[in-house]
Amino acid sequence: MWWLYALLSALFAALTAIFAKIGVSAVNSNLATAIRTIIILIIAWGIVLARGEAKGLSGLSKHNLLFLVLSGIATGLSWIFYFKALQLGKVSQVAPVDKLSVALTIILSVIFLHEALTLKTAIGALLIIGGTLVLIF
Repeated sequence: MWWLYALLSALFAALTAIFAKIGVSAVNSNLATAIRTIIILIIAWGIVLARGEAKGLSGLSKHNLLFLVLSGIATGLSWIFYFKALQLGKVSQVAPVDKLSVALTIILSVIFLHEALTLKTAIGALLIIGGTLVLIF
């Protein structure tokens, strides 16, 4: 079932790029990111509250909180740079370069999480990197 969620994520990520490119025209990219973040905040907390999942807050450890905060910081910085790139570049170039994060995630997961790197995964990451270089140059 994970692959269905991953495909839906990809679909909505694609729509995000298209909608953001249209929305960021003649708007400061940081302001656009802030507006987007408010909407995400409302949706995420709405889902948590509607499903009664807020009670899980008390079970969070300092370790959980630290890494969720770090993840939030990384996400925020990613969005800020993504919106700036969309404002300055073509969405058909920015979005694929942004997906270089897939290859970087594979590399970082091997280094920090000690996940196994299979030949298939390594080839996929190299193809993503190669494709990104083609788009840049």
